[in-house]
Amino acid sequence: MRESRPNKRRRSLRRLLTAAVPALTLTVAGFLAAPSAGAQTAPAATAHTTRTSQNAKALTDPQRQTVRSTGKAGQKVPTQHLCATAKPGQASCFAQRRTDIKQRLASALAAAAPSGLGPANLHSAYNLPSTGGSGLTVAVVDAYNDPNAESDLATYRSTYGLSACTKANGCFKQVSQTGSTTSLPTNDSGWAGEEALDIDMVSAVCPNCNIILVEANSANDTDLGIAENEAVSLGAKFVSNSWGGSESSSQTSEDTSYFKHPGVAITVSAGDSAYGAEYPATSQYVTAVGGTALTTASNSRGWSESVWHTSSTEGTGSGCSAYDPKPSWQTDTGCSKRMEADVSAVADPATGVAVYDTYGGSGWAVYGGTSASAPIIAGVYALAGTPGSTDYPAKYPYSHTGNLYDVTSGSNGSCSTSYFCTAGTGYDGPTGWGTPNGTTAFSSGGSTGNTVTVTNPGNQSTTTGGSVSLQIKATDSAGAALTYSATGLPTGLSINSSTGLISGTASTAGTYSVTVTAKDATGASGSTSFTWTVGSSGGTCSPAQLLGNPGFESGNTTWSASSGVITNGSGEAAHSGSYYAWLDGYGSSHTDTLSQSVTIPSGCKATLTFYLHIDTAETGSTAYDKLTVTAGSTTLATYSNVNAASGYTQKSFDLSSFAGSTVTLKFSGVEDSSLQTSFVIDDTALTTS
Repeated sequence: MRESRPNKRRRSLRRLLTAAVPALTLTVAGFLAAPSAGAQTAPAATAHTTRTSQNAKALTDPQRQTVRSTGKAGQKVPTQHLCATAKPGQASCFAQRRTDIKQRLASALAAAAPSGLGPANLHSAYNLPSTGGSGLTVAVVDAYNDPNAESDLATYRSTYGLSACTKANGCFKQVSQTGSTTSLPTNDSGWAGEEALDIDMVSAVCPNCNIILVEANSANDTDLGIAENEAVSLGAKFVSNSWGGSESSSQTSEDTSYFKHPGVAITVSAGDSAYGAEYPATSQYVTAVGGTALTTASNSRGWSESVWHTSSTEGTGSGCSAYDPKPSWQTDTGCSKRMEADVSAVADPATGVAVYDTYGGSGWAVYGGTSASAPIIAGVYALAGTPGSTDYPAKYPYSHTGNLYDVTSGSNGSCSTSYFCTAGTGYDGPTGWGTPNGTTAFSSGGSTGNTVTVTNPGNQSTTTGGSVSLQIKATDSAGAALTYSATGLPTGLSINSSTGLISGTASTAGTYSVTVTAKDATGASGSTSFTWTVGSSGGTCSPAQLLGNPGFESGNTTWSASSGVITNGSGEAAHSGSYYAWLDGYGSSHTDTLSQSVTIPSGCKATLTFYLHIDTAETGSTAYDKLTVTAGSTTLATYSNVNAASGYTQKSFDLSSFAGSTVTLKFSGVEDSSLQTSFVIDDTALTTS
């Protein structure tokens, strides 16, 4: 307990004095809706530029590129199918949740990252731009209601550093099949998990897009069809459907009633029951999306894919429709009617995606199924831009097959016509023409139908102070002139917009995720992504301790600190000497900060250390009060009242990636409205070697 301190109030014992006050309920409710400990809270964006900038930063942050894999391609993992098998006239959702990976609420996850693929992983794997989609709306059509959809989406996005997407800022809307925002269908825990997966995947791929969740009254074909029409009437140019069932002779009339929407990209999951055609994936008006297993690889792309197939009854769907006619743009010759699928994306639960769901599940989990691939492709269509007003965008990939990653290995069962169930070079049933390589294959490409191909230069490396000259090569199918742009370039480098030459002097060590885009005057574009590692220059580094007043013994000097943070008062003890930094400890809503900017010489290995002591009056495993440690925009660690312990513990962080730059080290303590938590810091050091 704080006892006395200049210019500070004694902490309160509110929970002891007002245990029955309803404010406790508000505190708990607010916590449940808050992002996980360690997550970077995404501020509500009031302008597209702010939102786009924040999302681009999150998608290109090297720390977020780390792949937290959960299995190998084709590995049999236990899963829960969230929806029952569809009866005739009804649809089943295709979401599968891993049961061998413990679900964890955001509060329990603390500073750790969720298992499974995140937004930056998907952007890396599919060579997607970190910008795009602003002002466009993707609709997700599902059955029944998820009462936690908005709050769970907020946790997903904040955890990955994406901007807020809420009803309040106009980014998110949740409606019934008639468009009502107040009279929603009955809650359903199975479909709620599906809805969480769908809106998380749209957010992952197109975080600048607005999202409408349209909830049908039931899972019967008619209600889902009405919801489909409502999604389009609300202005969505991209609609994702992660559900389906067996084919029937009535499906061609349902095509006309529910899926014939020119100018709208409608994606449908191919199904999870392995080889066999399913509807509405076989509708002639939609993009049928198959599923792959996606794993990291040592090739130039950095990833590899194969057909998702676990068993005779589990894997991506594919096949020749018994009823729907073949669209004019589909050119395979073995199937006289509509062939499923057109394109594909990750679906294997063994290489699955991270999803946050607290109504159908218990927090963070790993999901799979073609329920993941359909919203991913809907997001890619949105990144590619608004479809032509009279187009059925399912035809676009057939005109840009060179802008897809061809999946050539694996099968989803046995069939008499090989390509119906077996991957190979070019088109095949399980994966269609392949998976996204940028957005060109999902764009109308302008009136000329041009395609732009950018050659991947491979991963690059240089050292700080090193001169760079890298020529990016790109071609336009019509020979049109190209303009170049790049995101994520190392500090000190730039690209010539006319020639595609990347040049300059790299100044800051680190690992950068670079995406280069080439575009012609028709709007056709292509892009490629690669990693650029900037190492220390290797020059002589004089060992030194760089922080001023590291033990605070000079009082309130060198550091920028909130009033009273640097103190030699009673109530807490220094690790050594007399002074220390004491953040929070009031038992009331309060924020304290402590920071210092320091320049780390080029070529140095740098290590930040400090001693930390946490004491608290809080109890239990809920993180009420938090201390965040940052270096520039990088969060190094987050601590809370849950980490309280007697005595000091030394913490250590490698800051070598900041060599050659000036970085601000900052400690930020935030305390809630009751019961104190004190974060006490002493004997800091930033040493070079």
